[in-house]
Amino acid sequence: MTATLNVFLQKYIALLTPLSLLLGVALHTLGENYLFAVPWLFAFMTFVGSLGMRARDVKVFTRYPKTILLSIAFLHILMPLFAYIVAITLFNDAMLTVGFVMAVAVPTGVTSVIWVTVCKGNLPLALAIILIDTLLAPIIMPTLLHIIVGAAIEVNTAGLLIDLLWMIVLPTLLGIVLNEVTKGRIQTQWSPKLAPFSKLALFAVVFINGSAISPYIKEPTRELAGIIATVLLVSVTGYTFAYVAGRLLYKKQPDVATTFMFIGGMRNISVGVVIATSYFPAKVAMPVVFGMLFQQILASTFSKLTKPPLQTTATA
Repeated sequence: MTATLNVFLQKYIALLTPLSLLLGVALHTLGENYLFAVPWLFAFMTFVGSLGMRARDVKVFTRYPKTILLSIAFLHILMPLFAYIVAITLFNDAMLTVGFVMAVAVPTGVTSVIWVTVCKGNLPLALAIILIDTLLAPIIMPTLLHIIVGAAIEVNTAGLLIDLLWMIVLPTLLGIVLNEVTKGRIQTQWSPKLAPFSKLALFAVVFINGSAISPYIKEPTRELAGIIATVLLVSVTGYTFAYVAGRLLYKKQPDVATTFMFIGGMRNISVGVVIATSYFPAKVAMPVVFGMLFQQILASTFSKLTKPPLQTTATA
């Protein structure tokens, strides 16, 4: 039954995510009562996602050091800088600038593993980047936010660091340790059973946070339309940059190019929503939440540009 539910949720995730957001806005009085549960839901999602990771995934760094470092730079330097320039150019609003930067400054999405697998990318490389990027999140995110927007809005760096540790790092380490101790059995036995509940937790996070931003989106405005359009622009640009860079840098390694595209395009947006609603005014969460509307749709669209790998043993 859980397998059937998981297949259903995965198939319609691109539809259920925006639907959860709309329900959160419509039923905001209900969702507001459960804001306290969002960090716990996210920690659970992180734990389930990490059950497929092993400590040995880090060893891939010795085979693909340049690719991994380039991925980190793309995720946390190039795209945040691009989002910052776009935001200050199109909007004269410090809150929205924070939101746009945060939307792309969060770690790469664990769900990119699904697309990397489907499109025959390099799965060990993808897992290594996700693991390293996730563990670096408590250092990268507070630092980046402080550098880019710290002058405009005060950032509680210490609190942000602590939340990132227990929402991302600790659940990830717990999942890895359990996977190692059980020699992978927990992944095969429990990961399939927990997978649908992880997706339901995602929809719950979107629903609850939809209630937090409801005052800003209940009535359509020109600014709201501009924000949604700009989120789409930034999201499409991220995938396009990653696709072009991957094809140019890894002409003879299409599996690596495919991995680079999904790693560069996907984001762990849920953590951005949690941080935005916990540490900033609700308006900051708008660009972050709207990113959920397009992520899976864009992944599906860009997956059509991938090609089966010609070789999988070359290193970068």
